[in-house]
Parts: sequence; C-alpha cells; structure tokens
Amino acid sequence: MNISALISASLLAVVLAGCSPTTAETSLPLVKVTKSATCGCCKVWVERLRSAGFQVEVNDVDNLNTVKQKVGLPYGMGSCHTAEVNGYFVEGHVPIEDIKRLLREKPDAKGIAVPGMPAGSPGMEVASGRVDPYDVFLVARDGSTSVYAHHGEAK
Repeated sequence: MNISALISASLLAVVLAGCSPTTAETSLPLVKVTKSATCGCCKVWVERLRSAGFQVEVNDVDNLNTVKQKVGLPYGMGSCHTAEVNGYFVEGHVPIEDIKRLLREKPDAKGIAVPGMPAGSPGMEVASGRVDPYDVFLVARDGSTSVYAHHGEAK
C-alpha cells in the first residue's frame, strides 16, 4: 500500500469513528419485555426503548401473572407489560429517562413501576399531547414503595 492510500485509509477510519455510536449508546443493556401479543401500547413502549438505544427481547404470553409474581411485583403496582433489565423489573409505561436513572443509580430495590396506563405516559400518548399526572414508584426489596419520579402537571 502506498503512502497516499495509507493516509486515505487512516482518514476514513477517523471519520468513521466519529460517526459510530457513543459508548453510552452501545453500553445500554438488554431489556426483556413480557407482554400480550395483542397490546398495541406495549408495542409502542418497546419502540421507545429501541429508539433510545436499548436492545429489546420481546416475549408474548397469554398470562402475565407468572412473570409479575416471579419478579416480586406488589399488588396494585401492575400494568400491561413487565420488563427485566440488569436484575430490576420495570413495570408498565415507565419513561426511558427513569429507566436510565435506575441503571445509573443502582438502588437496592426490586424495580420501578407505573401502575395502570396513565394517559400521556410513553406508549400511552394522546393526540392532544395531554399528560395526566402520574408517579413512577421504586419498589424496595421488602415490597414497600416510594415515589421515584413524578410526571405530568397537577390538575
């Protein structure tokens, strides 16, 4: 290879390196999502995860109760899908920034949950853009809960 070709190849490598995904994007862990095959809002939430750079594995099941019991989700904290990531559960329409915060802070907890299906939460967006107030709950190892994040405006 002549010097001109070597310089061109080196410059190309530098340019391509500048266009590659950042370390933060490539280091996002796999998220395993268990959901119903027919749930449209779950599909949208999965796409939000993928758009944020997460790799996602989807498992469609008829009965979600088995996975909810396995991860230790407390009664009243349920929603339409359950995800597992790095030893935590993520229940329901949790915003991506709260998942990233969980992974960054690594609290001693089972996971985080958004009970129900609040309008305006990720995957539950409405045409008007309205976001009903809702909380993301941190579920401690003993099953107790505390508010981890709040979203939406008070009425």
